[in-house]
Amino acid sequence: MANTYEEVYQHSIEDPEGFWSGVAEDVHWYKKWDQVLDTSDAPFYRWFVGGELNTCYNALDLHVDRGRGDTVALIYDSPVTDTIKKYTYAELRDEVARFAGVLAEQGVGKGDRVVIYMPMIPEAAIAMLACARIGAVHSVVFGGFAAKELATRIDDAEPKAIVSASCGIEGSRIIEYKPLLDKAITLSEVEPETCIVFQRPQVTASLVAGRDHEWRALMAEAAPVDCVPVAATDPLYILYTSGTTGKPKGVVRDNGGHAVALKWTMKAIYDIDEDDVWWAASDVGWVVGHSYIVYAPLFKGCTTVLFEGKPVGTPDAGVFWRVISEHDVKCMFTAPTAYRAIKREDPEAKLINDYDISNFEILFLAGERSDPDTIQWSENNLDVPVIDHWWQTETGWAIAANCMGLHHFPVKYGSATKAAPGWDVQVLGPDGTPRSPGEIGDLVAKLPLPPGTLSTLYNAEARYKEAYLQEFPGYYKTADAGYIDADDYIHVMARTDDIINVAGHRLSTGAMEEVLADHPDVAECAVLGVVDTLKGEVPVGFLVLNAGVDRDPQEVVDEVIQMVRDRIGPIASFKKATVVDRLPKTRSGKTLRGTIRKIANNQPYNVPATIDDPSILDEMADALEEIGLAKARDEEAS
Repeated sequence: MANTYEEVYQHSIEDPEGFWSGVAEDVHWYKKWDQVLDTSDAPFYRWFVGGELNTCYNALDLHVDRGRGDTVALIYDSPVTDTIKKYTYAELRDEVARFAGVLAEQGVGKGDRVVIYMPMIPEAAIAMLACARIGAVHSVVFGGFAAKELATRIDDAEPKAIVSASCGIEGSRIIEYKPLLDKAITLSEVEPETCIVFQRPQVTASLVAGRDHEWRALMAEAAPVDCVPVAATDPLYILYTSGTTGKPKGVVRDNGGHAVALKWTMKAIYDIDEDDVWWAASDVGWVVGHSYIVYAPLFKGCTTVLFEGKPVGTPDAGVFWRVISEHDVKCMFTAPTAYRAIKREDPEAKLINDYDISNFEILFLAGERSDPDTIQWSENNLDVPVIDHWWQTETGWAIAANCMGLHHFPVKYGSATKAAPGWDVQVLGPDGTPRSPGEIGDLVAKLPLPPGTLSTLYNAEARYKEAYLQEFPGYYKTADAGYIDADDYIHVMARTDDIINVAGHRLSTGAMEEVLADHPDVAECAVLGVVDTLKGEVPVGFLVLNAGVDRDPQEVVDEVIQMVRDRIGPIASFKKATVVDRLPKTRSGKTLRGTIRKIANNQPYNVPATIDDPSILDEMADALEEIGLAKARDEEAS
């Protein structure tokens, strides 16, 4: 069987049905598929048609039945509650089977939707797997999300049940969930039949009689239930991602293709075997949490770490090293922003010396563009390969990666390496014609997409076509801009709306950010385009300095302006930058460039529902005013 990257990749592109049917043999099926790929309703492609399986069985019961029930499946590590708890595969299977019984007792069955609004506690994963066990469709909403945003998701998903907790813990802050949930239900047009609330010691939530039930009380009375076979093409979950119209898009993931692709990625991309310890430092509310905290590692049979904490402040910038050391983590996956936060607090990485991380082998980064400075800092201090890779909520797994289980390619800073097997990635111009190597354009993937990717948008097939398929017929539009070089390395430069047009020249803000991040005093940065009457758009930079930097901020600004001029050229027109204490970000660590741009251009804006701290927007407006932008602050901003 082919095993080098080139052989595997070519097989996946030239004979996708043969390739994926071979991969699918590693998954447990109650009934094998009749057809590997159904193209009869293109562009709605379906994988493993006629096949029947159960996602929860593949994640838990299969390992127990094969004699690995005593292997640790999940480690809950919560520095914010000073808790470490381990579940074996048998113990987790039993908890999940019992909670599946709870859901069944509440009338939840195959095809019913269940909204899960939970913090990073084991019960969140248990609820997800319990839904999968009985064929219900879960829709996880990030814990602590605003009531209005939760309400829009309730209205769209129309859940029979909602599973929540009394509170979440963000650093040192306790966030009560139940008042947000109650308000969301009041705002929504759909009322769930039942709400199940896990009471945490920090807060006891008040329950609505007749509708709300306490998790532990129901678990004490419930009988465990077995896995229910579902069609490979049946939905496993709906995960909402932000939409440009204000209405979130419900990405639908199927059961069969998802299990096949994700289990395969654990070895092929991440080089993880069944006895390894794996840690994805993300949140179950995001796609990384779905794919790589819960499903993929459990499909593989390894140990997954579920971490309730922050990279800094819980208690310090050494917590990642403590978790890696204490649990013997082989491979970690997180967002670059986490390592930038650590680098800012501990620029010389002195806290690593307090821990033995000698068994740590690989660090993977994704979720936003990984700047070369952060990758190099991590390489130098961890002494392991640091692998940037590229994927999206919609894709569910990597579009491009250095597939460490197939071949370790040399790292090119700023590149996510090569297309992952199954992905035919191309670069097209606005008219749909191919770009030459090294030329920036729209990054697209040729249809059909591989298994495990979105099958459609929930109750919005027309929107699915419009958002992803309409602009480039025959291709999936990633909405990312970049180029493929002569070595077939993919360079993701920016979202397509972050490519700016300066006096007719299309320039990447990501390329400028690379230059700024290379300054020794800069911890992190952002560059975005603002309106200019002469040149159309000009770039503006925002710099966050490393802890302990004691210099005149204007000196740093002058230096980075000169660096951009030297490395990119006067054509960039990079003449304005400012130092700020922090950048506005989503809870998952993405910098809110679009919102900053609107503030700079005096355009109305709404405070994004995903923002970590709304007060940062006022700080950004003040900083912009100091450099002559955002002069007429929009009083309508809300």
